[in-house]
Amino acid sequence: MYLVLAVLSAALYGAADFLGGLTSKRADTVAIVVLSQFTGLMLLALMMPFVPALSVSRVDLFWGAAAGLTGSAGVGILYHALAVATMAVVAPVTAVCAVTIPVAAAVVMGERPGIWTVAGIVVAVIAIVLLSRSSAGTETSGQHTSGVGLAFAAGVAIGLFFLCLARTGREAGLWPLLVARLVSVPLFALIAVTTNRSLAIPPRLALIAAAGGALDMLANLLYLIATRLGPLAVVVTLASLYPASTVILARLTLGERLTRSQAIGVVCAMAAVVLIVGSTS
Repeated sequence: MYLVLAVLSAALYGAADFLGGLTSKRADTVAIVVLSQFTGLMLLALMMPFVPALSVSRVDLFWGAAAGLTGSAGVGILYHALAVATMAVVAPVTAVCAVTIPVAAAVVMGERPGIWTVAGIVVAVIAIVLLSRSSAGTETSGQHTSGVGLAFAAGVAIGLFFLCLARTGREAGLWPLLVARLVSVPLFALIAVTTNRSLAIPPRLALIAAAGGALDMLANLLYLIATRLGPLAVVVTLASLYPASTVILARLTLGERLTRSQAIGVVCAMAAVVLIVGSTS
């Protein structure tokens, strides 16, 4: 079950990032993040009664707050990067950084994946690298450098977010996610106020941004449940395959062309899922 949840979370993360990047190209990034994060908070509030907490410790709340800080930084940087650079470059570079931190931490904490699981993780990383390669001439050298730098920073922050969320206890229910959003929403609202940014967004873009926020929260929920049911190294690797859906959506809706390397990367991503799922079945 945790394998399915992790794969579904990847698909939703990719779709949420695509919508966030799409709207950030046409409106202020901070305004988009505030709206999307607030939408996720409202959706989470509705889901709280369906996943009751048995016991919530201060440690769970601490990791939830840490997830809110790191996740806020990651989302803000990522949306800006997706707005100013090619999505097919930014999303995969972010993902390869994001998967490294939790997997390394899982190994340090004693997880020892089987040989086929390790093979699947390796293939997944190869897929992410291949997906990050763009065709020549799709962007200027300056844009590429800026995009990769921002993507790397976003990936580190998102990797820490994945790790923090995974450190929460199974009995805590959705409280860690709620604390994370209670940190992120006021934080971005404060940034908007202190920098004199307008939170006004055209209705059509607001609807898209809200949809992205809802998808992001659903992805967080599935990821959180998956980490409580299965090994972190496997779950975070599968969840980090989200660039596949971002790249595919960018291709279908924006006309961003897939290079041969990116097409092979999508195939490798599917192969990685098969390897990991097959090794645990």
